[in-house]
Amino acid sequence: MSRKIYCMFSVLLAAMLCTNGAMAQSQPIGIFDAQNDVGPVKNKGDVKYEPKSQQYTVSGSGTNIWANTDEFHYVWKKMTGDFILRTNAEFVGKGTELHRKWGFMVRKSLDGNSAHVNAVVHGDGLTSLQYRKTMGAVTEEQKSPLTFAGVIQLERKGNTYTMSVAHKGDVFGPEEKVYLDLGDDVYVGIFVCSHNADVTEQAVFSNVRIVTPAPADLVPYKKYLGSAIELLDMATQNSRVVYQSPKSLQAPNWIKNGKSLIYNSDGTLYNFNLSTNTPTAINTNPAKNNNNDHVISFDGKMLTISSGDGGPSIGYTVPVGGGDAKVVTTRGVGASYMHGWSPDGKFLVFCGERGGEYDVYRIPSGGGPEERLTTTKGLDDGPEYTPDGKYIYFNSVRSGLMQVWRMDADGSNQTQITNDDYNNWFPHVSPDGKWIVYITFLKNEVAPGDHPFYKHVYIRVMPAAGGPSKVVAYLYGGQGTINTPSWSPDSKHIAFVSNSNLLFPVFPIAKN
Repeated sequence: MSRKIYCMFSVLLAAMLCTNGAMAQSQPIGIFDAQNDVGPVKNKGDVKYEPKSQQYTVSGSGTNIWANTDEFHYVWKKMTGDFILRTNAEFVGKGTELHRKWGFMVRKSLDGNSAHVNAVVHGDGLTSLQYRKTMGAVTEEQKSPLTFAGVIQLERKGNTYTMSVAHKGDVFGPEEKVYLDLGDDVYVGIFVCSHNADVTEQAVFSNVRIVTPAPADLVPYKKYLGSAIELLDMATQNSRVVYQSPKSLQAPNWIKNGKSLIYNSDGTLYNFNLSTNTPTAINTNPAKNNNNDHVISFDGKMLTISSGDGGPSIGYTVPVGGGDAKVVTTRGVGASYMHGWSPDGKFLVFCGERGGEYDVYRIPSGGGPEERLTTTKGLDDGPEYTPDGKYIYFNSVRSGLMQVWRMDADGSNQTQITNDDYNNWFPHVSPDGKWIVYITFLKNEVAPGDHPFYKHVYIRVMPAAGGPSKVVAYLYGGQGTINTPSWSPDSKHIAFVSNSNLLFPVFPIAKN
């Protein structure tokens, strides 16, 4: 190669590096493909991934993400089609510049002047949807009325991008939307920009999720998305994925010793060992078509399960380790969906369909006559005893939207507990009796009497003694997320299921 050609090649390579930033690191980083600086940043950025907590600490420099070009550090994955991006994050330290930035971004390319859209939180609290419509164009912005967001979500449907933001613990506020054609093949990722070429800033990202949602032609209960079992730390609201499967996993609940979970998949119950991340099928013969209504007794020795083998669902009991299942509800009178044991083990409560009405019933755990506890028109579901046996919590549509209710153990004094503009399902009482956790559906997505798969949902918690609710998880899920009691024995964690068609190889993959 002549010196002239070599010099021309060197100049060209340098120009490429200046345009695209530092060369991308190609090894996977958690759920992402790679990382690199975008634009000619002065101080090289970096990311540290903590597998145990599944958190990312991103360090980034760069003058700005604005005007005609950008400089920042980017941790990204290539994506096509529709997706939902979501994360909690916060800056590390007080910082230098008011307009330092963290967020989730979608880019057409890694060029500094690429078309892009991002949901971003600034150091001074400004939270906005920012976008550059074409390469080299001036960046535009839609400001959220909410400042200092701790949770951001950026969703793509076709060429429409929607930003939703919230303070940690609150539901999402007003949306910001933009129509933007970035092409189908894009980069998606988290980023940090210091807004000062000489300074490097850091942000910690938790609950980072890239979700591929259900396609429009998905037939409910015929086709399914993949599932992830997540464990949520109630103190920090940080959740980590412990298991994934391309199949539908539903309704994980903790066994008494805290070492494993029981969940349902394809009609079979599995014991999932938390130390080895492996599932083992539980023998429930002759019940072979189990649904996601299964509950462990307070002493940890027995299961009550629901199975629709050749007809409407009926209730059984079976040893928690497996064995011959015993029928406890009456055949031929309507479907029965088991939801709770009394603390002394003498009674079971369930949602029963009798004559077209769904109500809460109580029955001796050894079988016997059933007793109807609710009689109002409309659906009453999800009954569960408190640990002291005094009350039964349930959800009811009787007041218009689905809400959480409570009654005395004999069915008297039925009292509405939640009263908001959402549909609230499946209240679960913590083992220490202090908290109620439940799942919330959006009324513009779901009818009050339905709890389908694959929706935007919240998991919320409220004091059992009364008080405001707060969001502890933002997710894509619904049916099967927390249908059954899902608290750990020490009341410090819950287990739940989220859904996506995108599974990440960095997590264990189910083989069942």
